[in-house]
Amino acid sequence: MTQTILILHRDCSEGGSVSTALRRDDSDRFRVENLDSAAAGERRLTGADRMHPIVAVLLDLDLRDTQGIETFERIFRAAPHIPILVLCTVNDESTARLAVHRGAQDYLLPSQVDAYTLRKAVRLMLERASLAEIVYRQKETAQLTLDSIADAVITADVAGNTTYLNSVAEQLTGWRNAEAAGRPVQEILRLIDSASRAVVPSPLADAISRDTAVGVTPNCVLVRRDGVEAAIEDSAAPIHDRHGQVTGAVMVFRDVKDARALSMKMAHLAQHDSLTDLPNRGLLKDRLEQALALAYRRRLKMAVLFVDLDRFKPINDALGHAAGDHVLREVARRLLSCVRQSDTVSRRGGDEFVVVLPEVAQAQDATLAAAKLLAAISRPYLHDGIEIHVTASIGIATYPDGGRDAELLLKNADIAMYSAKDMGGNGHCLFQPDMSSCAVERRSLESSIRDAMARGELTLYYQPKLNLDDGTIIGAEALIRWRHPVIGLVTPHQFIPVAESCGIIVPIGRWALREACRQARLWQVQGLPLVRIAVNVSSSDLDAEDFVSSVAIILEETGLDATHLELELTEAFLMRDSESIGDALQALRRMGVQIALDDFGTGYSSLSYVSRFPIDTLKIDGSFVREMTRSADDARIVSTVIGMGANLGMRVVAEGVETLEQLTLLREQGCAEGQGHYFSPAVPADEFAAMLAHGWVTPALPSARPDVRAVAQPRDGASSRQARR
Repeated sequence: MTQTILILHRDCSEGGSVSTALRRDDSDRFRVENLDSAAAGERRLTGADRMHPIVAVLLDLDLRDTQGIETFERIFRAAPHIPILVLCTVNDESTARLAVHRGAQDYLLPSQVDAYTLRKAVRLMLERASLAEIVYRQKETAQLTLDSIADAVITADVAGNTTYLNSVAEQLTGWRNAEAAGRPVQEILRLIDSASRAVVPSPLADAISRDTAVGVTPNCVLVRRDGVEAAIEDSAAPIHDRHGQVTGAVMVFRDVKDARALSMKMAHLAQHDSLTDLPNRGLLKDRLEQALALAYRRRLKMAVLFVDLDRFKPINDALGHAAGDHVLREVARRLLSCVRQSDTVSRRGGDEFVVVLPEVAQAQDATLAAAKLLAAISRPYLHDGIEIHVTASIGIATYPDGGRDAELLLKNADIAMYSAKDMGGNGHCLFQPDMSSCAVERRSLESSIRDAMARGELTLYYQPKLNLDDGTIIGAEALIRWRHPVIGLVTPHQFIPVAESCGIIVPIGRWALREACRQARLWQVQGLPLVRIAVNVSSSDLDAEDFVSSVAIILEETGLDATHLELELTEAFLMRDSESIGDALQALRRMGVQIALDDFGTGYSSLSYVSRFPIDTLKIDGSFVREMTRSADDARIVSTVIGMGANLGMRVVAEGVETLEQLTLLREQGCAEGQGHYFSPAVPADEFAAMLAHGWVTPALPSARPDVRAVAQPRDGASSRQARR
């Protein structure tokens, strides 16, 4: 490629000899232009000749219209990015040195202007200019990159003075890069501990002194220039030169205020009931064990009160879940108002509450507390202009007479509560060692459950899962029901805990799995659309050594393809971090069985747990869906789970969709699948088959919903897992 060089020389003959020297070797293909004045040179350099752009200037300091350093200054101002080689006499050498100091690339004396030396000097000058352009563009690209990232970046020299802030760092610190340059980094990056308010040493200085990467002190807060504070996370690392010497440090940090707030919210939800905000089972266990330890050390009594609302289900059936939820929240508030700050009120699940009284002088104090609670609960509740009346039954167990450990105290308080119900409810009962009526009833129920499968009393209902975009049915969740020949329909939350405690939950689970697979295959044989059938898996199911092989046998016997089966498990499974569970899930995945994580958001699992196991589907817990239209926090959590599922390549199903408003918001947030009473409750197999056959789709308006009726579903909440079996 031809490169054009401009020669500015007063003597045209001298300029011509320089041109000849440059063009002596055709391999370099220099194109040379000669001018004899600074004015002419300025016009050429600032002109618009795109075919022959000037790549270098050979400059004689003595031109027709200017002399000395002024000559250089004029040409340099005209084209500051074009390299200039000064041609001078011995008498002008000092001026030539000054020109080099002010930006010229180099200078040559007459004795050096032979063809070889001149061409070498020009080539070196062009190479340096090309390298400088590359470095400039790399620096410009780096600057754009640092300004485009979401994190703040600040650098300091080895003396601890600020050398650079990107645009995000400018926003977080309140300092402009130009203002901060040269100032001590502690002045620009003011860090304090959020708890003690003590000044946090500069991580940059720490990285320089230790010559290693360092992290920020936990709970670190950045105080901006205007005094506004922001919680940050950061890491700092030393900067080395080519010889490995530390020349400074760089720190990357970010504002984590929103992330910490969401983390605290999720941590709180992990230990509290989403409906009432009371401590959940996990936190109750911790509080109860602490109270027991305190009572043991101080030789005191303590009490556990098991509170169960009387005849609560008709409220849900007659007035709807919104009324039931209102009552539960109000009950929680009233219970809290009746106890001491040191006491614990917990929602155990459904309409059950537990109160822990850490210090009581005698059992009589616990009965007085129970009477106070009953009086508070029995006051009327007002919801949408309707007065609702609720009573409760309370069982009391005291330490040490009623039990010496948490499990036994809860069990005996539960037995005492059933005794209170047997006496008509709206009362309290103190556990006595000879109390047996509840235990007898429980044993009777256990005996009936053992024969229920053989007598064909267990059945499965199916709740459709829908594509929220087009309303098509894409699957169903199989939900267990028990039709007792004497007492009628027994709800899952009544018999599943009994089945678990007496060790027959595994055969019930196997029956439900086999029946669901058989029914799904039958629908396929009948020519109905293919759907994915979901079956709940208990911890006992998954812990069984033959669980994976039993799934394979059931699929083979029923003829159902594994890809049409989805097993639903809860977050608690993930937290156990059992290697055997991981192996079982991987084996199921290899078979083609889908794995769904149920009630997501209510437990302790995190991204690390979710990504560790082969999870295909995240099911957003119905409590979040129910509250998302009233709570911005719950709406954000739902949106976060939807985004998390998308990023991890998982399906996301919203549970408990009950209103058009919830459906609309879920669609807006990109949720693909959903289930709930807005579409249909769980229905018998023949009704679900009719839905598939008729191509029933999501209603566009509440009034357009199909008139599908089924047995009312149990309440959502801590016992919702049992209710859906």
